[in-house]
Amino acid sequence: MAVAIAVTRERREGETRCALTPETAKKLIGLGCTVTVEAGTGAGSSFPDADYAAAGAVVAKDTKAALAGADVLLKVRGPTAQEISALKPGAVVVALLDAFREKETVKALAEAGATAFAMEFVPRITRAQVMDALSSQANLAGYRAVIEAAHAYGRGFPMMMTAAGTVAPAKAFVMGVGVAGLQAIATARRMGAVVTATDVRPATKEQVESLGAKFIAVEDEEFRNAQTAGGYAKEMSAEYRAKQAALTGEHVKKQDIVITTALIPGRPAPVLLTAEHVASMKPGSVIVDLAVEAGGNVQGSKAGETVVTPNGVSIVGIANLPGRIAADASSLYARNLTAFLDLILKDGAVVIDPEDEILKAAVVTSGGAVVHEGVRN
Repeated sequence: MAVAIAVTRERREGETRCALTPETAKKLIGLGCTVTVEAGTGAGSSFPDADYAAAGAVVAKDTKAALAGADVLLKVRGPTAQEISALKPGAVVVALLDAFREKETVKALAEAGATAFAMEFVPRITRAQVMDALSSQANLAGYRAVIEAAHAYGRGFPMMMTAAGTVAPAKAFVMGVGVAGLQAIATARRMGAVVTATDVRPATKEQVESLGAKFIAVEDEEFRNAQTAGGYAKEMSAEYRAKQAALTGEHVKKQDIVITTALIPGRPAPVLLTAEHVASMKPGSVIVDLAVEAGGNVQGSKAGETVVTPNGVSIVGIANLPGRIAADASSLYARNLTAFLDLILKDGAVVIDPEDEILKAAVVTSGGAVVHEGVRN
């Protein structure tokens, strides 16, 4: 029998992405799977039901019909209680579960006997690059953050020379040079801003400069040794943090745009900009907080809102920035999922190798229990 794959509509507020596109549906059907999508699954990403049907998928009228007999459920966000209750015992669920925060969803999946994989736990190793959903979505988030900043900013980004005079370029500062930060730098540069960036990892300096931006940090001996052999940041001393905060504080005062991108898995986002930093900025300045859903990098940011401070600074706290560019975000995420499924689809059946390092890292629930140590603890 063919493996039955189901995809249902995303029901989390504001979620416009989908876990399957007509392109990836066709690929999975070509691998011998049957694919069922709930009607309206791709509507938020501009993929009509007719395109799924043309790719060979069955379009089901509702959730219950879509999940009937499904071996695998693909989602963007974790499934709802209704979806979990409709799963057959032993079904596989693959999604961005947000497993550290969505504890009730994880508990319900375990109680339902589902084997659930969290795409955010896919390890960043060479073999798993094509499955790295965090990177694919962060890349788009970094791009969109600059677009949102430009929308909120009351001036232009590039220098413009006119008969009436010269318009100075915007000054943009990116805090955190991961995937999102690098894309934000590149996008702001393409739009004509003068860009600076900072990160606690010394290896990022070269990346920043390769994009034509200036790196901002206290580059003392502690900074030069602030990265582990695995590429992660070391804990910095209180003395260094104070020096870096002073440098950042002086730099932020001069900026028109600040984009913050720092996230720590399983923990609240670190505060990079205090209320004092924000109060020191010029009227009309814009801050985009990419970490707002995890508590925020900016004091005073609110998920789903743009807060305008008494001194005229706009703090943009848009949740789910990749959802603002849903067609591309869905296409990339669906390809991440399809690559992940290659690990568990064998000869027309779902076969999970418990020793595969990617599957071991990503599995959250199995056999009626929460098996991911970090989530369990």
